[in-house]
Amino acid sequence: MKWYIIKRLLMLIPVLLGVSILSFSLIHLAPGDPAITIAGEHASIQTINAIREKYGLDKPITTQYWIWLKQVLKGDLGRSIVSNESVTKEIADRFPNTFELTMFSMFFAIIIGCIAGIISASRQYSILDYSFMGLALFGVSMPVFWLGIMLMMIFGVFLKWLPISGRISMMISFQQITGFYLLDSLLTGNFEAFISSLRHLILPSIALATIPMATIARITRSSMLEVLRQDFIRTERAKGLSERMVIYKHAVRNAMIPVVTVIGLNFGLLLSGAILTETVFSWPGIGRYIVNAVNMRDYPAVQGCILFFAFMFVIVNLITDIVYVYIDPRIHYG
Repeated sequence: MKWYIIKRLLMLIPVLLGVSILSFSLIHLAPGDPAITIAGEHASIQTINAIREKYGLDKPITTQYWIWLKQVLKGDLGRSIVSNESVTKEIADRFPNTFELTMFSMFFAIIIGCIAGIISASRQYSILDYSFMGLALFGVSMPVFWLGIMLMMIFGVFLKWLPISGRISMMISFQQITGFYLLDSLLTGNFEAFISSLRHLILPSIALATIPMATIARITRSSMLEVLRQDFIRTERAKGLSERMVIYKHAVRNAMIPVVTVIGLNFGLLLSGAILTETVFSWPGIGRYIVNAVNMRDYPAVQGCILFFAFMFVIVNLITDIVYVYIDPRIHYG
C-alpha cells in the first residue's frame, strides 16, 4: 500500500505538468486582452503597453509559461492581475468556503442517495422504487442554476425561511480561526454565527447535491440488485436470516465499491469548484472566484485555480482507491 501511494503521488507530476501546459495555452487563446480589461477600453496605447510590460504579457507565450512554471515550482501561483494579490493566498482564503459547501452537499447526497437506492433495490418494481428512480431521473436532468433560482424564489423570497445569498449575515461578526465558519463559530462559542452559517448553507447545498444524489441513488440500486442475485445471498436467506439482516449486513457492503467510486468522483468534481451554484448564490468560494477571473482575463488566477482543481481531483481519487481496501479486503495494491 505504501509503495502504491508513493507511485500515485509521483504520477501527479506529469498530470499537473500536462494540465498546466493545456490550461496556459487555452487561456491565452481565449479572446480578449487583460491589459485592455485593466486599463479600460478608452485607455491610451502607451498605458496598455505599460501594463503588458509590467505583467510580462508582451513576451512570447513560451517565455511566459517558463516564468510562470518556475514560480509554481517554488510554491507561488503568481499574482492576480486584477487585485495584485497572491493567487495562492486568494485560493487559500476561499477554499474553506468551497470545502464546507461541498461537504454539506455530499452529506445530503450520500445519505439520501444511498437510502433511496437500497430501498428501491430491496423493493424492486414497487411504488417506492418507481418514485425514487423517477425523482433520481428528475434530479440528473435538472439544471443546477435553474434549481438554485427556484429554491431562492420559493424558500427565500416567497416563504422567507432561508437567506438566498452570502456566507453569513452581515450583522454578525466573529473570530475566524480556521476559515471554516461552522467550526470557527463552535470553537469561539458564537452560536448565533453557527446558526446563521448553517442557514446560509442549506439552499446552495441542496442545489449542489441534486445531481450527485440522483447519481448515487441510481448506482446504489443497480449495484444492490446485482448483489442480491448472487448465490451467497440465497444461501444467507436459506439459513433463515431476516431480510433486513441479509440486506444491511451482507448485501450493502458488497455493493459499495461502485458507489464509493461515484462518491469519490462527484466529491472531486464538486470540490474542484461548484461554479454555477456559487455564482447563483453569491457564495464566496473558488468557483465564483474563477468565474470573475475568466471575465476579467486574469491569467494567473485562472491558471492557478485550474492547477489547484487538478491537484485536488487526483488526491480525492487516491483517497477513494485507498477506501476500497477497507471496504473489500480482497482488494490489494501491489
